[in-house]
Amino acid sequence: MKEVSYTTEGEIAIIEFNRPEVMNCIGPVTHGELVEAWRDFKDNDALKVAIITGAGEKAFCAGGDLKAALNGALIDFSEEEIQAHVEGKRDGIIGPSRWTDIHKPIIAAVNGVAYAGGLEWACFADMRIVEEHASFGVTCRRWNIGLGDGGTQRLPRIVGMGRAMELILTGKVIDAQEAYRIGLANEVVPKGKSLERAMELARFLCSLPQPAMRTDKEAAYKGFGKDLDEGLRIEAACFFDSIEQSETITGLKQFNERTHPDRIKGNTAKTPGLVRGKEEKNT
Repeated sequence: MKEVSYTTEGEIAIIEFNRPEVMNCIGPVTHGELVEAWRDFKDNDALKVAIITGAGEKAFCAGGDLKAALNGALIDFSEEEIQAHVEGKRDGIIGPSRWTDIHKPIIAAVNGVAYAGGLEWACFADMRIVEEHASFGVTCRRWNIGLGDGGTQRLPRIVGMGRAMELILTGKVIDAQEAYRIGLANEVVPKGKSLERAMELARFLCSLPQPAMRTDKEAAYKGFGKDLDEGLRIEAACFFDSIEQSETITGLKQFNERTHPDRIKGNTAKTPGLVRGKEEKNT
C-alpha cells in the first residue's frame, strides 16, 4: 500500500491515513487501499480491535482530495454510478464508509485536524481518543460539497441532532475540549499520545470475551432510532447469538468459582472504574 499504512500488533489492526504531505486527504488510490485494509480486518478472525489514525503530527484526515475531485478522479458522475451509490451498492466515496457490519470495536486516535470526510471517518469509530491540538469541522460547507460518507447519519447519533446540525450547517470548527464537551471526543490526551492511549484501550478490549461485546455493538447500532419494541427485538436476537457461546460458560464458572482476575482476593481490579468495597476485599 502507498497511501494507507496497514499494520497489526497482536490482535490489533492499525489503519493509518498515510499522506501527511497533503494532511492525509483521501484520493482514489487511498479509497481502494482503505477498502482493502478494512476488508482484511473485518474478515480476519485473529484481529479483534481496529485503530484509525493519521500519519504525522498535524492531521488525522482533512477529508477528500479536492484536487482529485476537480479533475474528476474521485467521483464517477455517470448515471450508472450515481444510481449504484443511491441504491447502496458502493462502499463509499472515500473508503468503505458505508459499511455497517463491522461488529468488532473501532477506536479513532485523532492526532490532528479531522475535517469534512476526516470528521466522517472519526465518526466511523465507536470511540475517539483526541489529542489536545486536534480540531473538527464540516469545512467542506464553504465549497458546496455535502457529506457523502456517513456524516449526516453518524454525527447526530453521537452528539445529538442540535449539536450536529450546528456543525453541519455552519461549517464551524471546534477544538478538542469542545468536542469532549459535546460528546464527540471520549478522551482528550496530550499531543502525540492518542495512538498510545488507543493501543492501551484496544489491548483491554482484546482481553475481554468477544462474542457478547460484538452482539451488544450490533444491537446498539441496529436498534438506534427504532421504536422501543423493534429495538428490544433486535437486542433479543443479538443476545441469543452470544449467550450460547463457550465464553459464557467460562465466564459463569469464573464468577461462581471466584477465579476471574477481578474477583481474586488481593488482585488489583482489571475492569476500569471497578470499586471494591471493604467486605469484598476481605472475602
